[in-house]
Amino acid sequence: MNLSKKTTTILVIVAVVLVLGGFLISKYNGLVRMNESCNSQWSVVQSQYQRRMDLIPNLVSTVKGYAAHEQETLTKVIEARNSASKAIESKDAKQIEQTQSALNTAMRNFNILVERYPDLKANQNFLELQSQLEGTENRIAVERKKYAEAVQVYNQKRNTFPTNIVAGMFGFNAKEYYNADAGSENAPKVSF
Repeated sequence: MNLSKKTTTILVIVAVVLVLGGFLISKYNGLVRMNESCNSQWSVVQSQYQRRMDLIPNLVSTVKGYAAHEQETLTKVIEARNSASKAIESKDAKQIEQTQSALNTAMRNFNILVERYPDLKANQNFLELQSQLEGTENRIAVERKKYAEAVQVYNQKRNTFPTNIVAGMFGFNAKEYYNADAGSENAPKVSF
């Protein structure tokens, strides 16, 4: 009877260890999948930023032929683009968003410049590039939204009991949401 009691105790302990181990493995693997989903979606956002970086030099070259005397605006766009390009290489999310914010401001000023030159707006090359840039901006917005959704799912799972215990044990930190530029809730003012 004593041997049977020991065997039963050992079997219960092994069963508890297996259940807990399975639970930990399941939660850990789920967090890994969601973390990778967030990282993957952020990569897509960066890809769209790179697409924007690739289009801007073509757009600037086209405009230069029509608006050489607006060099300051074009220079700011080029500088903002170069700064944003370096930030993308650094893979620092905060720096990327700061430089993308500066690029957004420069592009708004650029669009005001375009409004001043009707001949430029009529140029087919410019129209195509402008359309591509507009499409890129829309893609960036869509991918930012998808990133926010992936972060929401991950953070909800990570912060829910008992997964939060596993997350804490294995260093799964909460992801940050994309933050809009300060003042972006206000419509830009266009004046000539």
